[in-house]
Amino acid sequence: MNKTKEYLIPFVGLKLGKHQFEFQINNAFFEIFDYNEFQNSNIKVNVALEKKSNMLELSFKHYGTVNVPCDLTSEDFDLPIKGKMKLIVRFGETYNNDNEDLLILPFGEFEIDVSQSIYEMVVLSVPLRRVHPGVKDGSLNTEALTKLKELTIKEQKKEHKKEVQKEENIDPRWDKLKQLLTDK
Repeated sequence: MNKTKEYLIPFVGLKLGKHQFEFQINNAFFEIFDYNEFQNSNIKVNVALEKKSNMLELSFKHYGTVNVPCDLTSEDFDLPIKGKMKLIVRFGETYNNDNEDLLILPFGEFEIDVSQSIYEMVVLSVPLRRVHPGVKDGSLNTEALTKLKELTIKEQKKEHKKEVQKEENIDPRWDKLKQLLTDK
């Protein structure tokens, strides 16, 4: 049995024009692709399929939340995500998905599997750096965050001392050279 059967859209019986499809995505969907970055997910995907005489145009939109660990504190939090993507489906001799915006299906096909497109769209909409909202507004207090603050303050003080020492140790010959430039 095909694991992505519920993400198949049969387009042969559809009339020309626009058609709407809706999918609810959770962790079971990501298990199909052996992707386990999310502790929990609740994502709604809307697919607008426009059937034309010689091709299909698919517009994907998604919004929802994924539960991920914070990169700074390792605290889990719900990260809101949203995104959209367009895909054009043409018909040809052989299957070809080399281009991210164009999919070529063989002439005899009667349905399209949108699971791979949904997977890529959702995973790429998650930012590379995931920071807990409590870190940004200062309301989150954890051991890791406290330790980071302690280390950050020490580093800034050291850098400030180095800058002051550099300013004090300027060779007076440079001042004479700078005066030559400004005297012109």
